[in-house]
Amino acid sequence: MFPSPGDAIRTRANGVVPHCSQASDCRLNGHSGLLCRSTSKALVTGGGGYFGYHLGCALASQGVRVILFDRHKPRWEIPNKAVFIQGDVRDHDAVFKACEGVDCVFHAASYGMCGSEQLEKEEEIESINVGGTKVVIEVCKKRSISRLIYTSSVNVVFGGTDIEDGDEETVPYILLEKEVDHYSRTKAIADQMVLGANGTLLKGGDKLQTCVLRPPGIYGPEEQKHIPRVVGNIQRRLLSFKFGDPNTLMNWIHISNLIQGHLLAAVALTADKDYIASGQPYYIHDGENVNFFEWIAPLYEKLGFQKPWIHLPTYLVLMAATFLEYAHLLLKPVFSFTPFLTKREVMKLLITHTFRIDKAQKELGFYPKKFMLAETVDHYLKTRPKHQDQSWLTIIFLTFGVFCMFIPFVFLSLTHS
Repeated sequence: MFPSPGDAIRTRANGVVPHCSQASDCRLNGHSGLLCRSTSKALVTGGGGYFGYHLGCALASQGVRVILFDRHKPRWEIPNKAVFIQGDVRDHDAVFKACEGVDCVFHAASYGMCGSEQLEKEEEIESINVGGTKVVIEVCKKRSISRLIYTSSVNVVFGGTDIEDGDEETVPYILLEKEVDHYSRTKAIADQMVLGANGTLLKGGDKLQTCVLRPPGIYGPEEQKHIPRVVGNIQRRLLSFKFGDPNTLMNWIHISNLIQGHLLAAVALTADKDYIASGQPYYIHDGENVNFFEWIAPLYEKLGFQKPWIHLPTYLVLMAATFLEYAHLLLKPVFSFTPFLTKREVMKLLITHTFRIDKAQKELGFYPKKFMLAETVDHYLKTRPKHQDQSWLTIIFLTFGVFCMFIPFVFLSLTHS
C-alpha cells in the first residue's frame, strides 16, 4: 500500500528545509506523456541525496508516485506524490518491502565518490556499490519490476590515460585491477551487473529491461559535494594555484540535464520506444569539453579572489595530495577532515577524459540545456550559512604536526639508502 502524502516530511523540523530550487525542472522533449503512461510508481535508491531527491521531484511533477529510499533523510521537503522510506540498499528485506507496486527502479545510491569518502574502508564502498546493486537486481526479479536504470559513472572506463571524445563502442571497460581507485572499480562491477541482468525473464512473461547512464561530475543549485568544497578551499587560499596542462579537458553535467537523461532512459526501456535502451550504456553530459581551472574561474570572481596565476609542478601537487591522505588516515581517530585534494582527484585534473553523447542524443532524445556555473555560484552564495566553518586552522596545524613527525623517518631512510 502506498503511504499517504500526509506521512511525508513537509516542514522545517529536524533540519528539513523548504525546496525552492528549480533543479528538477527539466524538459522531456514531448515524452512526458509516455513516462506517465508507462510508470505509475517508481523507486529511487539514494533518494535522500542531491541527485536522487531531485530526480524524485521531477518524477512526481510528471504525475508518477515516488518512493525516495535512502539511509539518510533529504534536507529538503518531500514533494506531493512522493514519500521517503529510510533504509539501507544492502538490506534485501527493506528494499523488497519498499518496492511493493513499483514498476521502475532508478538505482542512484553509491558511496566513495569524492573527498574523504574515497579514503573509507574498501569493504564499505564495495558493500554499497556492488552489494547494494546485487540486492536491487534480485528485488527487481522477485517483484517482477520490468525496468532498472542505473546511475553509473565515466569512471568505469577511466584508467589514468587520455580519453578524447570516447564513446560507448570504442572505449571498453578497463581491467578491474587497473582502475584508479576502489570507487571506480566497484562502479564498473555494478555497471556490468546491471547490463548483464538485462533480458532476465520475469514472472508473467515480461523481461527485465536495464540500461546504465555514465555521467561525469554533477553541479547545480543546492549541490553539496563539489561547489561548497571548492568554494571553501578558495576562501582558505588552498586553491590559489593551478597545475597541469591548460589543454587538459573534461566534462560536467548540470543536475537538470542528468535528470532529463534518466527520465528519457525510463521511456526508452518501454515498448513505446521499442526497448531501444535495453542493455545499453550511455554517456551523458552538458555537451561541452572544459578545462577545470577555466571552468571554475567564475568562482574566484564571485568570491572576490584573484584567479590563480601560480603554476605548481605536478609532482608537488601529487606529493601534497599523498601527504593529506596519510594525514587523514592518521588523524581520523581523533579528528576527521576532508583533504582539499586526493591523488585520484589530482589525476583526473591532469588527464583529458571527454566523451561523446551522440548515442544518447540519437536513441534517447537527450539534448542538454545550456547552463553556466556562475548561476550555481550565485545560488550558493545567496543560500550558504552565514557562519562558515573555520576548522581549517586546526587542519593546518594538525597536518603540519604530522608532517613534522614524518621528517625523522624520511631522513633515516635517506641516510640508510
